[in-house]
Amino acid sequence: MIGIIMFFTALFMLLIGFPVAFTFAAVSVFFGMIAGIVEVMSYMELSQGIIPIITEGLYEGVLMFDYMPFRIFAIQQNTILMAIPMFIFMGIVLQKTGLAEKLLESMGFLFVEIRGGVAISTVLVGTLLAASTGVVGASVVAMGVISLPVMMKYKYNVPLATGTICASGTLGQIIPPSIVLIILGDVFQVPVGDLFASAVWPGLALVGAYILFILIVSYFKKDMAPAIPAHEHGGNKKQQIIQALIAIIPSLTLIVLVLGSIFAGVATPTESSAVGCIGAVGLALMYRTFSIQMIKEAALESVKITSMVFGILIGATAFSMVFSYTGGEEIVHDFMTSLPGDSKWSFILFTMLAVLVLGFFIDFIEISYIIVPILIPVSQALGIDPIWFAILIAMNLQTSFLTPPFGFALFYLKGCAPDSVRTMEIYKGVLPFILIQVIVLALVAFYPEIFGMSISN
Repeated sequence: MIGIIMFFTALFMLLIGFPVAFTFAAVSVFFGMIAGIVEVMSYMELSQGIIPIITEGLYEGVLMFDYMPFRIFAIQQNTILMAIPMFIFMGIVLQKTGLAEKLLESMGFLFVEIRGGVAISTVLVGTLLAASTGVVGASVVAMGVISLPVMMKYKYNVPLATGTICASGTLGQIIPPSIVLIILGDVFQVPVGDLFASAVWPGLALVGAYILFILIVSYFKKDMAPAIPAHEHGGNKKQQIIQALIAIIPSLTLIVLVLGSIFAGVATPTESSAVGCIGAVGLALMYRTFSIQMIKEAALESVKITSMVFGILIGATAFSMVFSYTGGEEIVHDFMTSLPGDSKWSFILFTMLAVLVLGFFIDFIEISYIIVPILIPVSQALGIDPIWFAILIAMNLQTSFLTPPFGFALFYLKGCAPDSVRTMEIYKGVLPFILIQVIVLALVAFYPEIFGMSISN
């Protein structure tokens, strides 16, 4: 039971605000020492003295970490993880080019005369940003600053407007290139390119479902998402279409360069991330926002985020090692395989509920490196296809970005929204989109063949 107690101790410390990487590392060392003392007590008698037992136990606990340097060295040699800092750098550079602003302004003109047109353009721009940057926070903030005032000006329903922005901003979690998919590819030990290819159709299904929902709502409740009269936005329609294409083509070119090179088998995800960085710098030059200072700031920010990710990874590696050595994996395996009903579907249902609930409180990186490795041996024993299982988890983690009260996308939008937008309006706005995500998640779970996947390994 030491591993189970260790798990809930780490979770409690995270909830009260301790730094993630240090929490995992400290809890691992502490419970590793306890495990060593418990092991020594199984063959040494109390009559031999408490001090010798504790001393010997601490020594056994230290021996548990003998292979930790080799694990850290293996992390450093992992070429898959090299893509993380590259894609982060690419996203930050694109953020600083003002790409989101140009896309929103141009796409907005194309749909303004349609009911719900600004909301639809927000979803489409969110899709393009997801496929070119994958930075959720930057996407939500950019669309919150630009499209939210426009929707409020033309009397859009505030919950619908805020829900659309939050849902569109989180598409970067599932639409490749996604940091979540890169991390899950490493954890599951499956090709990241296969995950990217498998995530495209579920991601596009979400986009289509969002747009369909907006069209239906605006059709039956015309006052929730009114069309903007032509005389109010003015301008030549043909000229607006040309301007929109000029804004969209660079982003599409970058997407083709990055994802096309992967899907065509020309480059690995790691190699394509380098192509993406060059493309991002090229767009900065095109938009005349390039400067050495901008590159320096983007590089420093990338180093900070990457250091955080790898710090968590090292702490999580120690945590997983102690959890396994203390028998925690066996307890989880026995519990999961003894669930009532069909063991495979019971396991999937329990896993999805657990990930969804944990997503309310902790970040996707912690879930990917702590929770998922515990579940993988059980999924392998049940013969579950790792690609399909990883996509389900990725979509679930995207939902956790939206779920009140702790969804990160909600905080991002609240931070940049006008004071008149209340938190409860944001919470109310995301609820339909959460339901849409759950429906699409269920479709991927029960009808994976529609999306080109299979359930069994």
